[in-house]
Amino acid sequence: MVIAATEPTRDDADHDSAARWRTRFVVLGMHLALLAAWQGAVALFAIPAFVLPSPLAMLATLAAPNYAWQSNSLVSFTEIFGGFALALVCGVALAMIFSWSRRLSMLVFPVFVTLNMIPKVALGPLVIVWIGYGLVSNILITFSLCLFPILLNTARGLSEIEPDLLDLVHALKGSRWQLFTKIQLPGALPYVFSGMKVAAILAVAGAVVGEFVASDRGLGYLMIQVQSTLDTAAMLMAVLLLTIIGVALYLICLGLERALLPPA
Repeated sequence: MVIAATEPTRDDADHDSAARWRTRFVVLGMHLALLAAWQGAVALFAIPAFVLPSPLAMLATLAAPNYAWQSNSLVSFTEIFGGFALALVCGVALAMIFSWSRRLSMLVFPVFVTLNMIPKVALGPLVIVWIGYGLVSNILITFSLCLFPILLNTARGLSEIEPDLLDLVHALKGSRWQLFTKIQLPGALPYVFSGMKVAAILAVAGAVVGEFVASDRGLGYLMIQVQSTLDTAAMLMAVLLLTIIGVALYLICLGLERALLPPA
C-alpha cells in the first residue's frame, strides 16, 4: 500500500502561526505578572529600597543623567557582540582547519581544551598588564569565553558528515574549500548554531567579567561604582539592560537558525 505524502495546507500554517503568537503572549504575560508581583511585594512589605527597589524605581534611574546609560550600554553592547563575532569567525575557521588535518587536530585541540579550563576571572589582571584598560581587553575576555563552545560544536559537526559525500567530492577532484563550503559547513550548521546559542549566553558573562576587573566604562563598571552608595536600583537596572542585550543576541542566533535551516 502506497501512502501519498501530503503537503502542509494553508490552514496548518495559520494554525502554527496562531500557536506561536499565543506562546509569545503567554511568555510576555508571565514576565509582566512577575513585574507586577514584584512591585506589589515591595509596596506591601515595605521592603527598603537598598535591599530590593521596585521596578518603577529601577525605571526612574533611566532619567538620571549621571549614570550615562546610553554610553555605558553601547560599550557593553560592543564588547558582547564584538567578542561573540570574533569567537564565531575564529571558532569556525579553527574547526575547518582541524577537519583538514587530523594530525594537527590531535596535537592542538587538547591544548584548547586545557586553555578553556583556565578561570576567565583570573585572566583579567593579566589582560590589564598585557593590553591595558579599554574596549579591546573586554572584547578579548568575552572572546575567550565564547570560543570553545563554537569550536567544539562546529568540529563535532564537521566530523559527522557522511563519508560517502566526502568520497564523492574527492572523486570529482573538488578542492578542500569546495568540500568545506558545499558539504561540510551546510551539514554542520545545526552544530554551529548550537554552539552559537551557548556562546551567546557566555558572551554577557565575559563582558561583565571584563568590566569588573579591566574597564573604566560599561554597565558592569557602573555596577561597581554605584555599589558603594548602595544604589540597588541602578545596579538592577544595569543587570536588566545586560539581560536585554544578551536576549537580543540569543534571538538573533535563533532567527538565523530558523532562516538557514529547514524545519524539522
